[in-house]
Amino acid sequence: MKMIGSDYVLEAHNIFHTTEVDGGGCFNGAGSSALVLKGVNLTVHSGEVMAILGSKGSGKRALLDVIARRAEGSTRGQVLLNGSPLTKALFQQRCGYVTQSCTFIPGLTVAQTLHYTPTILSGYLKSSKVRQVLADLALSQVAHKRVEYLNMSEARRLSIGVQLVRDPVMLLLDEPTQGLDPLSAYLLISILSNTAKKTGCGILLSLEKPRSDVFPFLDRALFLCLGGVVYSGGTRAMLEYFHGIGFPCPQLENPLMYYLCLSTVDRRSRDRFVESSQQIEALVERFSRETPLSDGPVNNMGSGKVPLAYGKPGELKVWVMLYLKLLASTFSCGTSGMKTLFLRLFILPLAMGLMWLFYTNVGDDSHGFFSKNGLILNILGLAYGCGILTTISLFPIWRKRFSQDTPEGLYSGATLLIAYNSVSIPFSLISAVIASLVIYPLLLDSKLPNGTTFAYLLVALWSSYVLAEQLSIAFLLVVKVPYNAAIAVTYILVISIALASGTVRSFKGLQPWLQDNTKGTHTRYASSLLHSITFQTRNMNCTPTASVICPKPADFLHERLGLADPDETIDVVASCAFAIGLAAFNMLLYMFPMPRCVRQKFRL
Repeated sequence: MKMIGSDYVLEAHNIFHTTEVDGGGCFNGAGSSALVLKGVNLTVHSGEVMAILGSKGSGKRALLDVIARRAEGSTRGQVLLNGSPLTKALFQQRCGYVTQSCTFIPGLTVAQTLHYTPTILSGYLKSSKVRQVLADLALSQVAHKRVEYLNMSEARRLSIGVQLVRDPVMLLLDEPTQGLDPLSAYLLISILSNTAKKTGCGILLSLEKPRSDVFPFLDRALFLCLGGVVYSGGTRAMLEYFHGIGFPCPQLENPLMYYLCLSTVDRRSRDRFVESSQQIEALVERFSRETPLSDGPVNNMGSGKVPLAYGKPGELKVWVMLYLKLLASTFSCGTSGMKTLFLRLFILPLAMGLMWLFYTNVGDDSHGFFSKNGLILNILGLAYGCGILTTISLFPIWRKRFSQDTPEGLYSGATLLIAYNSVSIPFSLISAVIASLVIYPLLLDSKLPNGTTFAYLLVALWSSYVLAEQLSIAFLLVVKVPYNAAIAVTYILVISIALASGTVRSFKGLQPWLQDNTKGTHTRYASSLLHSITFQTRNMNCTPTASVICPKPADFLHERLGLADPDETIDVVASCAFAIGLAAFNMLLYMFPMPRCVRQKFRL
């Protein structure tokens, strides 16, 4: 049964594309430009499978990127779908693109991964579509298997299924058989061919080393060499074409590999390089001469309008899918789910519990005051550290998935962060409550929490954790390696603690301009809250003697913080404002387009 009611035709006419080939990174200026596609033409109909063949550097990925409207650089020529210009928005709505690097969220099963893919379908229709895709891709037997345990063949088919569940009319695949064994590669190409015939979806895929057993499944082929077209057309006509120009395929030879070798520059010696280059130029010129560019599109149906079988899901529906996916990965029963739950709920209370090993039986003399001051330093550092550790452990996979979903227009960065924070912030609040219950008796020498002081402690812990989390998320936007982002965030927070916490050194030892600048840090207000509840609300139990000095809390606070009587209301508001404000800033930050060097970094 065909799922697509209309007959679609994808056409590319006279495509020239120039791109940067050796950029030196974000700060080293632009690299040199090169013409990577030279007058490429192709046509793919619904239900057909077309292979783009060529050696490495021939322009296969560049051609797919041009069609998908993802190419960096300058492009000339036309890409049409049913006679209409294939814009980026139209491609995102009606087509799909499977790249080599496809990331899945650990903890989810195969069926859940497909079910939580944003589409306009819902309820029974969505479930039926998922079951159909699982059956078509031979994934029904592993439907309840977690994605981190899939082999390469199953993972590759799942990445295709993520696109097929959206019911595209044209599907592009970049080297889908790369890294697969011969049997898995044969299975994948046969599945794609059957899917194309069954659903009416046109499939355009690139291959570098095609085997002879996949030849019967290919309806069309396009041979590229250094951006030029050696042949483009039906696979049956291909044999006749090359035979007619004096290059018949020998018997028992794989015609795809034979003509691919014919279309590849021989670099084994200078003479062979020159000879093969001249031969390929002649083949490109001959094919261009014998197949002149048509004056108009092959299919003009719909007067330039492309019928849309399905629309684009709304932002609210996409947010719900992301939110449910986050919850499913958190509460999954496997190792990944247990790790996520532990980091979200128990890492901060555990860190606070460790303080009981070092700060028990602390008195109210001068030594005890400095011990409590050191405890505050550790509480701040551990709250920041737990926020960093949790974020670099859990968020990078979502950041990578976001970099893959963004070109498809599925959701914005703000939608991702709203969904992520909708799960993360409640968990962090619960974790901070547990951690506060753990550390409260040690910090205030009291077994029964007082409502106000407990709330102040909770705000200090929670805001410190969330600030470190959001700061890590900000760095992970542009830093691909999580540990590098963690180092950068740690460096910033260590400086903040050293200058603004009043624990490493007193405010009196700082220059006036440094004292003023600490007002722009979260650490100053969180530390002030902790100092206030530790020293101002405690019942002093110290008897001065010749060897024991009993400092006054007001004098100690003035020495460490520069304030004898901190305003807890300001500290609470400022601490929360820093954490929530940074979360809001990240939503704006993730909506800005990233530089090319950053996009390329996350694409690899």
